[in-house]
Amino acid sequence: MRLKKIRNIGIAAHIDAGKTTVTERILYYAGKTHKIGEVHEGTTAMDYLPQEQERGITIASAVTALFWDNHEIQLIDTPGHVDFTIEVERSLRVLDGAVAVFCGVGGVESQSETVWHQADKYKVPRIAFVNKLDRVGSDFFRVIDMIVEKFGADPIPVQIPLGREDGFYGVVDLIGMQGLVWDEDDLGATYRHISIPKDYEKTAHTYREKLLEKCSLLDDQMMELYLEGHEIDESMIHDTLRKGTIALRCVPVFCGAALRNKGVQPLLDGIVRYLPSPLDVPPVQGKNPRTGEMEQREVRDDEDLAALAFKIVMDEGRKLTYLRIYSGTMRVGEEVYNVNLGKKEKISRIFRMHANHRERIEEARTGAIVGIVGLKETSTGHTLTKAKPLLLEPIEIYQPVISIAVEAKRNVDQDKLLLVLQRISEEDPTFILKTDEDAYQTVVSGMGELHLDVIVRRIRDEFGVDLHVGKPQVVYKEAIEGEASVEHAFEKIINGIPCKGWVSLRIRPNSRGEGTVITSSITEEHPAYAYLTAIEEGVKEASGMGILKGFPVTDVCADILDSSYSNPEFARLTLKMAAYEAFREACRQAGPILLVPVMSLTVTVPNEFLGEIISDLNARKSQVTSLTTNDRITIVQAYAPLTRMFGYSTDVRSLSQGRASFTMYFSRYDKIENG
Repeated sequence: MRLKKIRNIGIAAHIDAGKTTVTERILYYAGKTHKIGEVHEGTTAMDYLPQEQERGITIASAVTALFWDNHEIQLIDTPGHVDFTIEVERSLRVLDGAVAVFCGVGGVESQSETVWHQADKYKVPRIAFVNKLDRVGSDFFRVIDMIVEKFGADPIPVQIPLGREDGFYGVVDLIGMQGLVWDEDDLGATYRHISIPKDYEKTAHTYREKLLEKCSLLDDQMMELYLEGHEIDESMIHDTLRKGTIALRCVPVFCGAALRNKGVQPLLDGIVRYLPSPLDVPPVQGKNPRTGEMEQREVRDDEDLAALAFKIVMDEGRKLTYLRIYSGTMRVGEEVYNVNLGKKEKISRIFRMHANHRERIEEARTGAIVGIVGLKETSTGHTLTKAKPLLLEPIEIYQPVISIAVEAKRNVDQDKLLLVLQRISEEDPTFILKTDEDAYQTVVSGMGELHLDVIVRRIRDEFGVDLHVGKPQVVYKEAIEGEASVEHAFEKIINGIPCKGWVSLRIRPNSRGEGTVITSSITEEHPAYAYLTAIEEGVKEASGMGILKGFPVTDVCADILDSSYSNPEFARLTLKMAAYEAFREACRQAGPILLVPVMSLTVTVPNEFLGEIISDLNARKSQVTSLTTNDRITIVQAYAPLTRMFGYSTDVRSLSQGRASFTMYFSRYDKIENG
């Protein structure tokens, strides 16, 4: 059956673990490309954006399709930098399986953890590939231990490396119990099987035994054979690992050095053998918007359409929408129903994607990941159906933490700039555009300095608009420290009739990060119960602008105690305004405070520079939470207020003579630091 032969997978990892290098080898060995692209040369197929090639990092997730062992693999290469984590989030939301790539030297790094937990959230089965085993300081077995320690996962090595560091030359296949060595003459396109070298026999047998022991815990029949000492067939091991992987009970681990063209073909075999087809994952579920009941769609072409839009790209003036089709089919010229908007849209063109190249097709069926032209109003996270509406779980959007003011250098470009910014915000849900009427400024917000820098460069290079850019500003929030109870009456003469709305409410602090929660003590018998939504709207609108600096108010519990009105015709308006003013007055009385974004920071530093790095972090009001030291380096984990971290990349380089590296991502909002 066609669907059994499909694998929808993503390659995800920490920055610099070698995701794109692995992906380029996969494309080459599968015959999708005829030349291996290199990140350091800016020649990769998947990092096709000019900035990706120039910076040597993945910025946007790219989709391609290839064939291996009579299976169609639809593959997404995702970014590793935390500023672009939304790309990983929305890719994992629509994938059936993932390959987690780990650096043989760095092991489980901070963004590896973020990616892993994103995959956990969407219950995505995964296999692991430990890369860069030819690098100095690489240690395959240490990475395995880190996966257990950091994730509580059950990694099962199906290979172990032959040779260490620059002496790495192949792998031992623990299932077939033979060595694999790659030919360097043809860029690793061919490899040969060898007997396991004598000095690796003992290690190989030890890890083979561990493999069988762990597999026996996954399957009762295999446990019987294992305990009775019978020889276990290779196909049974593969089947057991497949079941365990799909059930999220184990993670098969492969190893290699992609840059040196070693280890990629067995990884492709592992993708086909162990990762699920669309038939192996539970049918997609969603809410029926008419009844509110949960329903599911069977994974069949003759089922009603259920598709999720997970990415928008503005391409040469046209809007290209990336879709995952969970059930049903769609054809060029058909109408589809956008459940989120309650509108019909027409499909003009369907493309099978290969990074920035595309192939026109007339029809897309269950299990496909395609690009669609013609969906004018569909956005990220929207569900498309035909006859039976179903609302799929949307994609979680991260809140931006940093802002800059931008304006066009030439007045004639100002309207064009606003148009360009609106287009980019359609593509990227973490990029927020606001116009500050009071300051006559256009303010854009994003996930970090790199995120905004990439967008500013795009506006200049891609759209030809020169900009003045202000200094980065932190996006604060406001909260309260105390409690307050307030009554407020809103009175207004409307059409000559005196109208009055009165609201009594109490507010108190909520737990940090829990947001604003509105509850009500008004019962159904109360006359104002019919207008409760209007009162709640007033509170929500008031929470959008704080008392201190006008930032949104968060982490507040608001309880509506009582309410009354004089004129039913205008009750909705007067009660909403009374609630709005009551909430603002209550915030003034409850001790408003500013909250600053707190970043999770990981610094990897040679031991001789550790003192300078720690002193600098203390000066930045950071809270160091752990130090992990090995022979030459220390990994420092800390929480740091974003206000103190501008320009940190330059400072950390100068403090360590360019030898320390760091990653930083948003953790939470917390009370502003003193000083």
